[in-house]
Amino acid sequence: MNRFEFKLPDIGEGVTEGEVVQWLVKVGDAVREDQPMVEVMTDKATVTITSPKSGTIVELAGAAGTVVAVHSTLVVFDLGSSGASAAPETHAAPAPKKSEGPAATAVGDIKESLPGMDFVQAPVAASKPAAAASSYFNAKPLATPATRKLARDRQVDLRTVAPTGANGRVTKSDVERTLGRGDAPAAMHDAPAAMHDAPAAMHEAVAAHGLATAPQVVSVGRAPSAVAAPAPAQRELEVRTPLKGVRKKIFDAMARSKQTAAHFTFVEECDVTALKALRERLRPLAAEQGVKLTFLPFFVKAVVAALKKHPSLNQAFDETTNEIVERRYYNIGIASSTEQGLMVPVVKDADRKSLLAVAADIQRLGEATKAGKVAADDLRGSTFTITSLGQQGGLFATPILNMPEVGILGLHQMKQKPVVKNGEIVVGDVQLLSLSFDHRLIDGHVGAAFAYEIIHAIENPDRLFLEL
Repeated sequence: MNRFEFKLPDIGEGVTEGEVVQWLVKVGDAVREDQPMVEVMTDKATVTITSPKSGTIVELAGAAGTVVAVHSTLVVFDLGSSGASAAPETHAAPAPKKSEGPAATAVGDIKESLPGMDFVQAPVAASKPAAAASSYFNAKPLATPATRKLARDRQVDLRTVAPTGANGRVTKSDVERTLGRGDAPAAMHDAPAAMHDAPAAMHEAVAAHGLATAPQVVSVGRAPSAVAAPAPAQRELEVRTPLKGVRKKIFDAMARSKQTAAHFTFVEECDVTALKALRERLRPLAAEQGVKLTFLPFFVKAVVAALKKHPSLNQAFDETTNEIVERRYYNIGIASSTEQGLMVPVVKDADRKSLLAVAADIQRLGEATKAGKVAADDLRGSTFTITSLGQQGGLFATPILNMPEVGILGLHQMKQKPVVKNGEIVVGDVQLLSLSFDHRLIDGHVGAAFAYEIIHAIENPDRLFLEL
């Protein structure tokens, strides 16, 4: 057999592993070069990896849901007698463009690491400690961001911690054992790999740390919570689905954001009468150029104008360097619901684009996101996020920050209701805006002033064109 091992490519930006979403081939299939083989999720984007050569599939790394480390074997081929044995062992994938600031994430964000955490490592072959912690050393340890945060907080050098997790992963328990909190029983070291590789939200939760890290859902030293076993007659009425893919990313991101940032929310009404009239006048002109003009582009422009007057709302906190980062570029994330969950494509350089160009970007990104074809780069780099409940309405809600951002705007349904104008009660078009801020960096009066800046722009939309 002319055996060829194809390894998961290094896709850049500190990504150390990918989750198999769906195999498009099976063992025994004859594949041709560049034929789609597998969908792999990294960060929040799903990437289709093609075959580097023509041949027959001999082995696959694992079923859907399997996490594969970068540089570890993904697919094994039999190239037959015509295969080139000296061919390279990896199929290079284009590296995504580097973000200019801290990793952008979704309201549901979706970034595996923050700047300074871009380790790229190959898995350690042994699944048990190869030596005592005092003599063990691995220059590039494999661990989740939550475990890395715990190690930093406890001043433990991960390079000296012997791993017990699947594929040589250093786990939370390994760090705690190094701290002398009691050696784990041998049975724990020999536990099935599935336990060590279970969702990070259950097994790696220690402290809130970075958006795509494991949330703190269990306190240190406690066993993971479990759903009580139902009565035998009810067991057939349960359906259990592994937490994986986009939903797991959202699961981790939301818990991380809520448990780390000191959220406070400001809610106020906004008179959208003038905005609705302006949009009606401009909508036919936009349609002539093939662009659907919604209300969102106006809010994007209003947010940019407010960010320029309140630059602290365009900040981020880089936990890896303990620095406040003021971004002087304006990339606005637009939360978008999909069948897989909430995703946040980003309108880049919104300050440099016309209202029509912003509308075209929103339309393009929305269509690509719902079709599952959004590019990974379009999900990175946001500095502020807008999320909308649209026609679902609701009185108001508390948006969860898209960390490491310090502010988020929630839009609610436009409604007609009685309002007082010039001392008289009339029917007005009103929309509630809910803004959440990170109180660690944003004071209450600053958040309120920022909110009223947006409201002022929306209530006087013609002035936006003077400031564009």
